[in-house]
Amino acid sequence: MIQRDDILSMEYLKKTEFTGCHQGMRYRLEGVDGGDGEKRLRCTVWPEPFCFFKTPDEEKESAEFYFGEDGVVDAVAWMNNRLFDEKDRWERSGENWESYR
Repeated sequence: MIQRDDILSMEYLKKTEFTGCHQGMRYRLEGVDGGDGEKRLRCTVWPEPFCFFKTPDEEKESAEFYFGEDGVVDAVAWMNNRLFDEKDRWERSGENWESYR
């Protein structure tokens, strides 16, 4: 289970993206423009073994949250839901090496 303490501070997220992984699921949190002038926190998850830029977009799943501490807590909850709801996907992620081109 991913914990809030696994994610760096809001001061860090204000400057750059944060990436991590847990049990076959990789994740990335980043600040993005919400389209209404408000900054949003985008959280993206995808299966290992590849980095964000080498993984096809169809393998990624994203959600946006409030850009603040409450948003980070919500993003962690969302990632844990993805982790448990798609458990087989993450457990099989090690098989993805064959897709390397």
